[in-house]
Amino acid sequence: MGYKKKLILLAVLVISIASFSYVLSASDKYILFYDTYIFGPYQSLRNKAFFFIPFSVGDIVYLLLGMGLLVGILKWFFHIATVKKNGDRWIKGVLKLLIGTATVCLLFLMGWGGNYYKRPLNSYWHINTAVSNHDSILVKFDRFLVQQLNVYAPQYHSEPFAESETNTEKYYRMYAGSVSAVRGVHVKPSLFGNLMHYLGIQGYYNPLTGEAQVNSNLPSFMLPFVIAHEMAHQYGIAAEDDANLLAYVLSVRTADANLRYSAYFNIWLYTHSMLRSRDTVIANDIKAELNAVSLAHIDTLRALRRKYRGEFSKYSMKTYDSYLKLNNQKDGIESYDKVAISAYLWELSNRRDSIIRIP
Repeated sequence: MGYKKKLILLAVLVISIASFSYVLSASDKYILFYDTYIFGPYQSLRNKAFFFIPFSVGDIVYLLLGMGLLVGILKWFFHIATVKKNGDRWIKGVLKLLIGTATVCLLFLMGWGGNYYKRPLNSYWHINTAVSNHDSILVKFDRFLVQQLNVYAPQYHSEPFAESETNTEKYYRMYAGSVSAVRGVHVKPSLFGNLMHYLGIQGYYNPLTGEAQVNSNLPSFMLPFVIAHEMAHQYGIAAEDDANLLAYVLSVRTADANLRYSAYFNIWLYTHSMLRSRDTVIANDIKAELNAVSLAHIDTLRALRRKYRGEFSKYSMKTYDSYLKLNNQKDGIESYDKVAISAYLWELSNRRDSIIRIP
């Protein structure tokens, strides 16, 4: 393909990306069309294609992409070193890189990225989050969560990954209505295992394969909620705070003591962290009321973080923060914490609908 054809193809791809993004940001009806006729069927197809494969295809895809990136970098060093002799090849290489990048961006946008333009769940569920006194909310919710943890800690028991995954999938089918039956949800243990600890990652949704992966080596008290969070992404819930909120609402909707405990514990971690940054004294006073089981679980997490703490997690978090900000999430990685406010306001609304409405 000559320079002219490559430039035309690149221009078409860039215009397509810009147009698709503009249309999705213009109106909710276009988001609904995208979800109903593009993402929904595509996600359903991917789920059916990879459901019976016991390992994570997405992990392998990422591993191959990483190896390809490494080879590509080495080639670029060679091309730069020989640019005077191979100027024509270097220009073609640049165009191929730009075309490849644009193609991946367009496929990403159509197969997953369009979900970042959806309205927040707060808006969809008509929960008013326009409150000014966040400090008061954090204090009240922290106390509420500690009370719930004290109730459910005696009922908590360790369960294997497969059991947590099966139960959570069942609850989504029970409470998410027809959406669950059509698209299906399923989480696989990641092949990367403890490497995810070093990266500071508990689980992830792969936009290329539509799979959800979780580090199955996480402590069992963390697993049920993390699984519910990653399944929320498979429904097309892209924003991290919304995935946390949906996972929380589902979890406390069930009578499953393990899932409820895991949800209260995970959301307490976000809430307590935010409260500590505002008022350490009050935060410590509330924490002093925690039961012995939850305190032991906190110690377990601290030990894990000390064991796997390193520069890799800092770089991966910075990269992910940039990724979120590029995809319409202005708060970046801090958006996870926003669930502390929305979950409390949802509790105040006293909503226990028989079916959880998912946009």
